[in-house]
Amino acid sequence: MTLSLPRPADRSVERCSIDARAWPDVARPPAAPFGHAAVARRLVRRAVTALPLHCRFGDEPPRGSGPSLTVHDPDAFFRRIGAHGLIGFGESYMAGEWDSDDLTGLLTVLSANVDDLVPAPLRRLRGAWVQRRPEAQLNSRAGARQNVHRHYDLSNELFALFLDETLSYSSGVFTAFPARPESLPAAQHRKIDRLLDLACVGPGKSLLEIGTGWGELALRAAARGARVTTVTLSAEQQHLARRRIAAAGLADRVDVELRDYRDLEGRYDAVVSVEMIEAVGRDFWPTYFAALRDAVAPGGRIALQAITMGHEQMLHTSRTHTWISKYIFPGGLIPSREAIEAHSAGAGLRIVSDQGYGDHYAQTLSLWRERFTEQAGAVAALGFDATFRRMWEFYLAYSEAGFRARYLDVRQLLLTEDVSLGARA
Repeated sequence: MTLSLPRPADRSVERCSIDARAWPDVARPPAAPFGHAAVARRLVRRAVTALPLHCRFGDEPPRGSGPSLTVHDPDAFFRRIGAHGLIGFGESYMAGEWDSDDLTGLLTVLSANVDDLVPAPLRRLRGAWVQRRPEAQLNSRAGARQNVHRHYDLSNELFALFLDETLSYSSGVFTAFPARPESLPAAQHRKIDRLLDLACVGPGKSLLEIGTGWGELALRAAARGARVTTVTLSAEQQHLARRRIAAAGLADRVDVELRDYRDLEGRYDAVVSVEMIEAVGRDFWPTYFAALRDAVAPGGRIALQAITMGHEQMLHTSRTHTWISKYIFPGGLIPSREAIEAHSAGAGLRIVSDQGYGDHYAQTLSLWRERFTEQAGAVAALGFDATFRRMWEFYLAYSEAGFRARYLDVRQLLLTEDVSLGARA
């Protein structure tokens, strides 16, 4: 399904051109609670001008050096931040109220200093001003389907414009930096092969994949001689994955099912799940790890790829409605390494291998962002308006900045059943 939105001729966003029906919270700045805009003005100006940034607010003379923060409409900018914090900061970018000559560089500086942007006394009052996560985004069976639909069913054509030909929507593994666009397919295959090797996937093995994507891992596993069952909640992904698998002549080795991980049946020699845990939600992590345990046969192996963040940051984020959860990944939450270990152990699993490579994700996102920007006209032709394009650019730059600042990491983990706990019933 393609989202039908207006299509301006260029990527600039004039406030009068924003479709208020599609973007109600972007079309006009909110009325910030009394005094909040003034407080935001003082705090933000003091914070950003102390960082290595080139800042300009309206007609004031610029200050500092580094990536630029050029605020075209300071009143709207501070009203949004005063009313909605970092959600307002992202919405202000979507509305065209500020720009940067190096968006990723700017967001990297902010990510690296995120703990110092708000004075410590005010951080202790965080619960009084941040928005809580909406109950509607809870990843129940119905909620998970809706959350997945909102992102992954936007348009297969949209994702094809900025991903490489493997249609892999997760971090690649590169051999050289900086990475070049032509190296992305090989980097994605290198990532997949490492996971399949971790899980010992080969001829005659049965493999369960939780989170199909567009089918590249299933294709590669089947080409090794494995028998693959792969599950997804995205109808768009299922449709295209099946087509790609059939075109490769591997339909007899791969079943692509529209199925929730909570409804899995049978046991498999290997289980692989790539960057799917982030969509599970904290409330359901115990269920997810129990499903992994129940799906793997005795002596089998589980290979996971997961984005992670620091544990304290995760605890704060788990209670907060963020710009990412509002506009990009509803219901999503990035786990910490500690949370993965605790929930694995709680399900009777143990981590026997763990390797992080966040720099590779920064490179992957940089290439995606570059391709997306180059394809602005084609994105518009699919029906995605200038506000959507600025939203997606902000999302890709924001994510890349998280990895460059080491606020985020990505890890490949191998899990096995903890035999010290005794045999399963």
